[in-house]
Amino acid sequence: MYSIKELIVIVLCFCGLWVSARSGSYSGFAFDWFRESGGYKLKLQQLRYIWEVNRQGLNVSEAANALFTSQPGVSKQIRALEDELGIQIFERRGKQLVAVTRAGQRILDASGDVLSRIQNIKSMADELRDESKGALSIATTHTQCRYVLPSVIKTFRARYPNVSLHMHQGTPVQIAQAAADGTADIAIATEALELFEELTMLPCYRWNRAVIVPKGHPLASVKRLTLKKLSEYPLVTYNFGFTGRSKLDEAFTQESLTANVVFTAADADVIKTYVRLELGVGIVARMAFDEKQDGDLIALDASHLFEPSVTKIAFRRGSHLRGYMAGFIEMFAPHISAVNLQRQINENTQDEIEAHYADVKLPDL
Repeated sequence: MYSIKELIVIVLCFCGLWVSARSGSYSGFAFDWFRESGGYKLKLQQLRYIWEVNRQGLNVSEAANALFTSQPGVSKQIRALEDELGIQIFERRGKQLVAVTRAGQRILDASGDVLSRIQNIKSMADELRDESKGALSIATTHTQCRYVLPSVIKTFRARYPNVSLHMHQGTPVQIAQAAADGTADIAIATEALELFEELTMLPCYRWNRAVIVPKGHPLASVKRLTLKKLSEYPLVTYNFGFTGRSKLDEAFTQESLTANVVFTAADADVIKTYVRLELGVGIVARMAFDEKQDGDLIALDASHLFEPSVTKIAFRRGSHLRGYMAGFIEMFAPHISAVNLQRQINENTQDEIEAHYADVKLPDL
């Protein structure tokens, strides 16, 4: 954690003020501890540049586009920062960045922490000015966006009409990364969130799968499905890493069976399209089957075949949740109290949070 003095200096950097204790000259304000440490002429802009370059896979051009600036300007500021620190942050081959150095990784980690804290300060200021206005960026999968979120979004918009919503769809890893690096305020997913230790995760609901077939398919007359019976047919389901696919693979493996997966997709609607074309038997999230829109298909219960999955909501650890953000989380997962949410995540580790919700009965979708 940063001390009050450190946070004040970060804010001063954000305002464009810097200190040079090496030369004994000052612009803005200085503290003794800062002078003793060498008084680097660090600018927040430089930290943003190296953070974005790393986020863009060391592609300086893409980073410049994301930052609405020029590539030469980004390269110049990175060089200036490396010269000031006396440390090489990126390895180069000619003019191209090819890797992050070990020392550079530590600087990037610290930079991410600083930028996150600055964003928290800005969020607090925004909320103090007007807590009913702002923007909420959500990263999630097609299944969540299409089948779970519409009613929540409708309720949220009615309560917070002055908050703009921005939805980002992607793979579970992309979703988790977006929340971890601050691109999204909130991530909603079933897979991959646990891969990012900088995220705080809260359990939202449990769900399971349905087997879908066209009307008249032989499986439609089977009283109770078995994995052995499913293994006899070609399967159409999610890409690996999407929508609880790992639970499906685990179930077949535990029974020493091989799933004959002939087609995969990230989108449940695409999977249903190819089931209609009789490419194979579909396995999708039960919530993705709509009895009205999918009236030409039959959904067979498969909850006894697969372990249920848990969808979680995640955000960067230590981030300040504005009132409407906590409100959204409570709408999405009513067992999570918006009133106590900020205190809970500030005072508890991820293990403690999981222990807190271990005895909570999650909704089933």
